[in-house]
Amino acid sequence: MELMVAYRDDPAGYNMAKFITQNLEEENGIFHGKNFDLVIIPTPTISADWLEDKFHYDGFIFLSKHAAESGTLALTCHSTGNFDIANFGGNPKQVAIPHPNIQKTYMKNLSSSHELFPDFQITIEATHHGPTALGKPVIFIEIGTTPKQWNDTDLCNLVSGVVLTTIENEIPNYPFAMCFGGTHYSEKFSNELINGKFALGTVIPKHSLDFLNESLFSHILERNIGVEAALLDYNGLGKNKQKVLDLLSTTELEVIKL
Repeated sequence: MELMVAYRDDPAGYNMAKFITQNLEEENGIFHGKNFDLVIIPTPTISADWLEDKFHYDGFIFLSKHAAESGTLALTCHSTGNFDIANFGGNPKQVAIPHPNIQKTYMKNLSSSHELFPDFQITIEATHHGPTALGKPVIFIEIGTTPKQWNDTDLCNLVSGVVLTTIENEIPNYPFAMCFGGTHYSEKFSNELINGKFALGTVIPKHSLDFLNESLFSHILERNIGVEAALLDYNGLGKNKQKVLDLLSTTELEVIKL
């Protein structure tokens, strides 16, 4: 059973929650759906490391807005974590347990419905922000990119419909891979997620590889329970290419260069 979580002051997350809960029964602030419950919390989702003090579920799906300085319209989905300091929730040098099967299924469903969102880029983001300390898998589903889109109830309802299609049906099990290199919005990793064999765990972009050391690498491996492979944006590893290869050589992961 998954718990969907929305922050009451996040317009996109709240609009998605309103649509999803419109026909659900509510009990003590918890809405009960098929294969999931939903709660609306009074504090930001990126700081929701406290959830397991109150709620006990198999995983957490956060409904959220997405912002970007570029203003590019995007529908995104990503795992959470901090590779260095914690500027936006969670703990420093800690990553959450990813939710690869739900992420892949949702993004494939979203891509199949792209005609509903023709102006939007459908993309993953690299792992970033909190929460990081939860003991069960975490995924963020986000609508970008400006207040116009966050407050567009028709848009939020359409995305919420894809969320429901995903969670109310059987979630396949996919082999999954950790990802290294590339940009924050990786076209290579997004394409693998939507069209390829692998689901994705933690995604460490090029700009975060400076922080990668044996301790952090070991922690990331521990949080990616059941990971089978490492996908490398080989030309997007920069000066840390050899460090990444050396760390991966200490594991039994299949290394795949994209």
